[in-house]
Amino acid sequence: MTDLEELLKEFEPISLDEMGAVKLMNRVDTKYVVPREVLASILKKAEKAYFVQETNGERITTYDTLYYDTVDLDMYLRHHDRQLVRQKIRVRQYVESRLYFLEIKRKNNKGRTKKKRISLQTPSIEKPSDEIRDFIASKSRYSYDEISPKLRTTFRRITLVNKAKTERLTIDSDLLFQNLITGLNKTYPNLVIIELKRNSNVPSPMLGIMIEERVHPFKISKYCIGTALTNPHIKTNRFKYKIRKIEKIIGINH
Repeated sequence: MTDLEELLKEFEPISLDEMGAVKLMNRVDTKYVVPREVLASILKKAEKAYFVQETNGERITTYDTLYYDTVDLDMYLRHHDRQLVRQKIRVRQYVESRLYFLEIKRKNNKGRTKKKRISLQTPSIEKPSDEIRDFIASKSRYSYDEISPKLRTTFRRITLVNKAKTERLTIDSDLLFQNLITGLNKTYPNLVIIELKRNSNVPSPMLGIMIEERVHPFKISKYCIGTALTNPHIKTNRFKYKIRKIEKIIGINH
């Protein structure tokens, strides 16, 4: 049993079904980047205020995601160029529960994130049904024929829910980025990405814990950082500073 699994034994569990009341599809997101050793301290302080999601007896679960983009990487470049209104299209596989979803995330110019998704029978949309084509056309600015898989990410996730069930906290570690265009891979074993998801600005125990730990919000997109790390042929100016800062936080010195 890993150290993280040992720490998570102290949390009360919440099931996937019970999580249905905490979907937070229209939410405010706050992200953080910490090294693995800081995560242990955060979890110790959070155990009384949060449930941990348990799936088939597991409290750390595996996520496998394919990000789609256009030939010229329009979604990546809109984010890079600071366009406030932008989208991500992905197919996400929840490995242990064998659930698959096509998801479209849209960020508006007020900083709010809305996510729409439909369930899939397989972790692929290579042979799209009319439902898949219609979903993409109606919920995004792109058509199915404009997009194809560009980046695969895998990671291990811990999901916490506050006792009031007004916020959800996802904690991602063991990230691996695999670029489907260049064939290049990148991983940061010591990187942990934490995302606090709330309905508006409800009170949050985690905000106080982060202040105690001197951890500051850090805007990060797995798709964009993963693409910048694994594709040397695209514009990365805006993300170079973020990558250097991430590496400093997790103890990588050049």
